[in-house]
Amino acid sequence: MKLKSTLNPVKMTILLKNQTKPVTEIAPAARGWMSHGLRRGLLAITVCMSAAVAPPADATCREGCDTTHVNTFLGWDALVSNTTGEANTATGVFALTVNTTGYNNTAIGYVALSFNSTGHDNTAVGYVALYNNTTGYNNTASGADALYNNTTGYNNTASGGGALGFNTTGYQNTASGAAALAFNTTGSDNTASGEDALFSNTTGSDNTANGYQALESNTTGVDNTASGVNVLLANTTGSDNTASGANALLTNTTGSDNTASGVNALEFNTTGNFNTASGWYALQANTIGYQNTASGVTALFSNSAGNNNTASGVSALAYNTTGSQNTASGVLALYNNTTGSNNTASGYQALANNTTSSSNTALGNNALSANTTGGSNVAIGDSAGSLLTTGDNNIDIGNAGVAAEAGTIRIGTSAVQTATFVAGIRGVGVAGGQPVGVSASGQLGVRASSARFKENIQPMDKASEAILSLQPVSFRYKKELDPKGTPEFGLVAEDVAKVSRDLVLTDDQGKPFTVRYDEVNAMLLNEFLKAHRRIIAQESEIQELRGAVTELKAMLESQRAEMHKVNARVTKVESAPRLVLYAQ
Repeated sequence: MKLKSTLNPVKMTILLKNQTKPVTEIAPAARGWMSHGLRRGLLAITVCMSAAVAPPADATCREGCDTTHVNTFLGWDALVSNTTGEANTATGVFALTVNTTGYNNTAIGYVALSFNSTGHDNTAVGYVALYNNTTGYNNTASGADALYNNTTGYNNTASGGGALGFNTTGYQNTASGAAALAFNTTGSDNTASGEDALFSNTTGSDNTANGYQALESNTTGVDNTASGVNVLLANTTGSDNTASGANALLTNTTGSDNTASGVNALEFNTTGNFNTASGWYALQANTIGYQNTASGVTALFSNSAGNNNTASGVSALAYNTTGSQNTASGVLALYNNTTGSNNTASGYQALANNTTSSSNTALGNNALSANTTGGSNVAIGDSAGSLLTTGDNNIDIGNAGVAAEAGTIRIGTSAVQTATFVAGIRGVGVAGGQPVGVSASGQLGVRASSARFKENIQPMDKASEAILSLQPVSFRYKKELDPKGTPEFGLVAEDVAKVSRDLVLTDDQGKPFTVRYDEVNAMLLNEFLKAHRRIIAQESEIQELRGAVTELKAMLESQRAEMHKVNARVTKVESAPRLVLYAQ
């Protein structure tokens, strides 16, 4: 629909004679604006009149040149009131009709610059262009109704039907396109390029809109930049937003300090603030989430109310809805995350299947890629923790991990890493330390001695006697192991294996590799205890023998004393006088 003029020839006659505006003005609102269709749910308006008002009967068709003031005029009462205004050009019915001292004005079209009196350096080309301008200067209006209501605004440029049509005192605005900045009244320093760009703006300033319906609904928002079709279409009072790409920040209303670059980027944002979206459909579903950064196609695509997320890469954090404080860097990083928070994923498909778990850190391609609900896991390296699914509190560095394990640290991969060097151990003294062992599966730990870890406990008995056949040797390691050739003492695994295979550990090929010295020590202890028990028994026997010997000694001493007594008596007898009898 088009608007009908309400100004009849009689009122126009009064207007021209008195050089003042009548009570009833020609204005777009009075001329019955109408919708020309719903565009994405919003009403767009066109600006044009259906028919011209005929000039009054007493109007004069003027044609000529004012050589004194270098003015040119052609049309009904064109430049009829001019006094000292210079270098003006008026072509059209009532063009510059009330101008008195204004200069350097150009009016081409029906009632173009009709009410200008002292304004200067204005250019109006088109039906009722700059119609109500009085003292405004340096304005350029090209198109029907362009800058129609401008009165004192200056440095405005309007190109297109209805462009800046409602502007009154706003200044330094640029509108290019039908109905661009149509409802701007006092807003300043705005730039609108494209049909309906900044259409609803009234007092908002420092906005830039480039594209069809860009910033169409903005009213008082300031410092917004929109480039692309429907960009920032629904924004009303939001400020400091920057959007580039079709439908970027399409439904934003009051959200501020957002940056959207890419088709449909931040499309459904309404009140969320401080968001940055770069890429096709980046942060498309965000509504009230704030301080999110999405860079990449469909990055943070489904986020609605999640906050403080950073997604860099195609489809990074694509399905996140309300999860917060997540950082995803890499294609499909944290792809399936919905409500999980405080996760960090860097690398292709890192934490790709995580949904609701939190506080995971994955660095590397496919790191923790299979994790769904496991939390507080750390994975570093290509495919690190990629087999982990639901376990918590794991650390996998250069290791794929195990599906549902928890509280486990895995570093390196068997047959890939073949040597380990850890600084800060050798030469560092500690108190109360425990020897660390390595299980057949590569697990580090302290060998358990508690009965709760053992079964089938039996005395060692004669099993330890195998060590009596071992042959300790002195040796030096080969130079590739010990360049210094330090003297060593120990056993040879191959020799020990001949005595007892149980005392030897083999390598991956089943060859003897090292001696189980802890087992040897236990067997030595058993043999020592057996010898000790034998010694104790022998000492008891010796004590008994010593008692017997003492008794024998006492008996011998007693016998020796008796023998002394006998010997003494014998000696006495032998020394007594003898009676000699002679036979007759």
